[in-house]
Amino acid sequence: MVIRRGGRQDVRFLRDMLHHAYYWRERKPGDEPGPVSRYVKGWGRPGDTALIAVEEALPVGASWYRLFRREQPGYGFVDEQTPELSIAVVPSRRGRGIGDTLLNALCDRARQEGHRAISLSVERDNQALLSFYGKHGFRPVAEDGGDTVTLLREL
Repeated sequence: MVIRRGGRQDVRFLRDMLHHAYYWRERKPGDEPGPVSRYVKGWGRPGDTALIAVEEALPVGASWYRLFRREQPGYGFVDEQTPELSIAVVPSRRGRGIGDTLLNALCDRARQEGHRAISLSVERDNQALLSFYGKHGFRPVAEDGGDTVTLLREL
C-alpha cells in the first residue's frame, strides 16, 4: 500500500468515501448535495488536506480534513483553528489496517502543518468507532444533545 497526497483530481473519490464515512447522515446519495457535502464541496481551499491509500494502482481509502467557520460549522466543529477529519476505507478492504495507517499519517500531516488538534463527530452508539478513535488518542469534548459526540485529538 502507498499513501499519497490527495488533490482536486481526487474529489470524486473523496465524495464516494464521504458516503461511506457518513452513510448515517445521507442514506440515499443522490445528485443533490446533502448536508455532508460541506466536507468536499469546493475542495482545494486553504487548509484542505487529503491523503489517499492506493493498492494495486487503485484508491482504497482516504483521510482528509478541512477548516470550517463558526457560522458554517461541520458536525465535529470545535473552533476555526481545528480542522475536522473525515476518513473511510472501501468496504472490501476494511480490517487490514488501512484506516490506522491513514489516520496516523493524516495526524502527522496536521502536526507538520502547525495544527494543535484535530476533531470529528461520531454517532454515540457506534462503539466500534468510538473505540477505534479512543485507541488513537481522541477524547470526547462535546455532545450535541442528540446522537453524536465530538471527539478531539491533541497533536
